[in-house]
Amino acid sequence: MTMIFGIPIQAFLGQLLVGLINGSFYALLSLGLAVIFGLLRVINFAHGAQYMLGAFVAFLGLKHLGIPYWAALVVAPLVVGAFGALIERTMLSRLYNLDPLYGLLFTFGLALTLEGTMRWYYGASGQPYSAPAALTGAIKLPFMVLPIYRAWVIVASLVVCLAVWALIEKTRLGATLRAATENPSLVQSFGINVPMLLTLTYALGAGLAALAGVLAAPIYQVSPLMGSNIIIVVFAVVVVGGMGSILGAIVTGYLLGVAEGLTKVFYPEASNIVIFVIMAIVLILRPAGLFGKEG
Repeated sequence: MTMIFGIPIQAFLGQLLVGLINGSFYALLSLGLAVIFGLLRVINFAHGAQYMLGAFVAFLGLKHLGIPYWAALVVAPLVVGAFGALIERTMLSRLYNLDPLYGLLFTFGLALTLEGTMRWYYGASGQPYSAPAALTGAIKLPFMVLPIYRAWVIVASLVVCLAVWALIEKTRLGATLRAATENPSLVQSFGINVPMLLTLTYALGAGLAALAGVLAAPIYQVSPLMGSNIIIVVFAVVVVGGMGSILGAIVTGYLLGVAEGLTKVFYPEASNIVIFVIMAIVLILRPAGLFGKEG
């Protein structure tokens, strides 16, 4: 039997795959957080709840309206993004000129409200959501069996992350968004609707969380608790990558997911805390994060 570092290669590659899958969700979720914090300076504690809402929109859409998985990949981000835009326009925008703590407390309260509402209607137990027929089955590789859906999640997450990074960093729209964050009065003097840009930015972050929820639904059961179970880890990923760094969120999400997966091979007892240990070490050596800018 082929071994890597004294570990059977099947076990090693299996955990590497698990790490890449978890890293895909970490990257997608932390990307949404980084977009919102980097452009709005809001610590969005409701991000986990928006991830959960995306999964529920897919589940309820299929159950009551017959919306298939492929359509849910578009519908859920649009629905949750529109809900996020409504929240930003009516409530969150009123807190921009106050201490950032108010925004954090508001989004934390919103997360508790959404989670509590879904628990009241659907209970704490999970609901199954099947992957589409085209993504079922597995590919037999020389050293392991690769489930097709899990491979799809990794590829889809990477494509979306790179597309959003290119949108923010390489396009005129992204440059306008960054300028509106740095000097909103100047940008507005050019006739650009800055409040609308900020609303769309928050909607984009919420939509990314919802997309991650749809991708996660066939792997993990759709549950009101699924957001609260992952959001603390995602915040740690954002801190390690650098608060507000788009590229840092993507790269660190995948790297920490792989680190978590491989830790399960070599030292399983530490797999639940390895990300937080890495976060502590990074903060000691580089408080701004791996990709963040020193203040």
